[in-house]
Amino acid sequence: MASSSEILSAVGVIAVLLVMIIPVPSMLLDFLLAINITLSVTILLISMFTLTPLDFSIFPTLLLLTTLFRLSLNVASTRLILLHGNESASAAGKVIMSFGNFVVGGNYVVGVIVFVILVLVNFIVITKGASRIAEVAARFTLDAMPGKQMSIDADLNAGMIDEKEARKRRTIIGREAEFHGAMDGAVKFVRGDAIAGVIITLINILAGFVIGVFQKQMPIMDAAQNYTLLTVGDGLVSQIPALLIS
Repeated sequence: MASSSEILSAVGVIAVLLVMIIPVPSMLLDFLLAINITLSVTILLISMFTLTPLDFSIFPTLLLLTTLFRLSLNVASTRLILLHGNESASAAGKVIMSFGNFVVGGNYVVGVIVFVILVLVNFIVITKGASRIAEVAARFTLDAMPGKQMSIDADLNAGMIDEKEARKRRTIIGREAEFHGAMDGAVKFVRGDAIAGVIITLINILAGFVIGVFQKQMPIMDAAQNYTLLTVGDGLVSQIPALLIS
């Protein structure tokens, strides 16, 4: 039988995929975006106060799930922006509108600049550095395994530890290797998420402008400002949690 945590994980993944496929009302999107930001802050605080990697061994799995969750929210918000962006600034929800107005002062040029800076910091500095750290940590952990195993065998043969303690230490070594290997793979997903965020933002701006001008018959400047402001607000809402988790 699967444990309750495994069942919850499976239900969570299915729910995330449903958000990606099924149109989401703006009120529900606001709630999900708030959950995303709260989760990111919580994960950041837990990882800061964790003494050893094994104390937070589910971190790689959380990285994958939160990355998938962010991408599904990106798809849901893109659908709302492109379908209803011409109606009002709150078409994609209050959270995106608030980020678009409060964080960037309602100026879409400033918003684009702030968004580009956040993407550069996240992608070039943090994500690239984290990817390298995870790769090196995984390599050194695997390289150190034989030496640690020999040390445990030597302590066991010398009578310094019993068989139970030796088995416990070997289990810890194996779990550490699994953790660092999983982190090496999970960080690659986070880096791909940063690239996807940039591409989605560009698509939103260009597609929104085309839809607003040619389908919704909006004035060119109104379409540019409306869709860019919503898209930048959406980009900031997704990039800030990504920055925190990275």
